[in-house]
Amino acid sequence: MIGAARFPNGFERRAATVELRVAGRKLVGLAAPFNSPAQIGGFTERLAPGAFAASLASGADVRCLVDHDDDRLLGRTRSGTLRLVETRAGLEFELDIPDTQLGRDTLVMAERGDLSGCSFGFTVPQGGDHWPTRDQRELRCVNLAEISVLNRPPAYAATAVAARALGRAEANARIRRLFLETL
Repeated sequence: MIGAARFPNGFERRAATVELRVAGRKLVGLAAPFNSPAQIGGFTERLAPGAFAASLASGADVRCLVDHDDDRLLGRTRSGTLRLVETRAGLEFELDIPDTQLGRDTLVMAERGDLSGCSFGFTVPQGGDHWPTRDQRELRCVNLAEISVLNRPPAYAATAVAARALGRAEANARIRRLFLETL
């Protein structure tokens, strides 16, 4: 399954092509778009608005990784270096890039446009998904564990990846504009 993975413990990962911006030493972007279809194996999946609300409200420690690799940590909500918010477009993030080799490499790759998207790792609580048909799944509530920046093909291809030195307000406006153009 390109862009998707499911593990025996119920942990799932979804990759999303996102609008990713460099703003100083920060990355900002749309980690998961709402109402955007993704082909996951033999079914189509959509994220419903509000799917991350309970997880974000719980104060769970969400990490930002590179390629889902636990050894390649860029930031986390617990330390305040990763900030997540649900908007009309989906799950948006702002990440303070660490002054480490990994952080510098990630920043350069984002500036060059080498990163192809983001992904998110999650579990689905009881009743958190809905199957209107055998081949359609709607995620209504997920327990978010991590987001990742990555360079492999995404499952959610709703927007395009780009990196430019923009201010946060301009970057967020560009993210929303590109997302709306893809609907």
